[in-house]
Amino acid sequence: MEVKQIVDRLRSMGDPKAVEGMARFGIQSSNSFGVSVPKLRALARTVGRDHLLAMRLWETGLHDARLLATMVDDPDEVTIDQMDKWVRDFDSWDVVDGSCGNLFDKTPFAVAKAKDWCKREEEFVKRAGFVLMAELAVHDKEAKDKVFLDFLPVVIGGASDSRNFVKKAVNWSLRQIGKRNLKLNKAAVSTALKIQKIDSGAAKWIASDALRELKSPQVLKRLRENK
Repeated sequence: MEVKQIVDRLRSMGDPKAVEGMARFGIQSSNSFGVSVPKLRALARTVGRDHLLAMRLWETGLHDARLLATMVDDPDEVTIDQMDKWVRDFDSWDVVDGSCGNLFDKTPFAVAKAKDWCKREEEFVKRAGFVLMAELAVHDKEAKDKVFLDFLPVVIGGASDSRNFVKKAVNWSLRQIGKRNLKLNKAAVSTALKIQKIDSGAAKWIASDALRELKSPQVLKRLRENK
């Protein structure tokens, strides 16, 4: 399927009312047709994996096309240069999260890029680093605990960033790391207690929200059962 055909298809699938509602959730809507994620996933299954098509879809600059690109690209063909190019283009948190959770976390560069992007100052780039940590914690079942233990000092370093899209991603990464197993839960709780002592409203919110979940009976019961 050619890019023009797909863009025409996206346009026909769009919902103007959805576009109007996107701004309420902090989503960039100026270049969107308002296609829902389930519809994008269905289209992605029809299209199949296609790295070159994904690159061309991304270059359109269209919000829906870029989300679709993250779903059809082949992680085995993604390069570091591509990841750095796409991250510079990020202009909406949902494209950040889609890129990290659909594609980047399945590349061999994910751990290195997570650490790299967390040190950047641009809001969406920094968010991408922490979202990538969270997605790795959920999706990479083979990763060793050391990968996530090494992330925790970086989480502490990002905890005082008060920007909404960053602090929520820092919180997300901490919670997902702590829900991976009992050892990481203990380490994440210890990290949250350190963050709680930072003189920052963002840090105190991140810590209290994470501790509420990580120390909950439901989470601890599941982790003990999966031991």
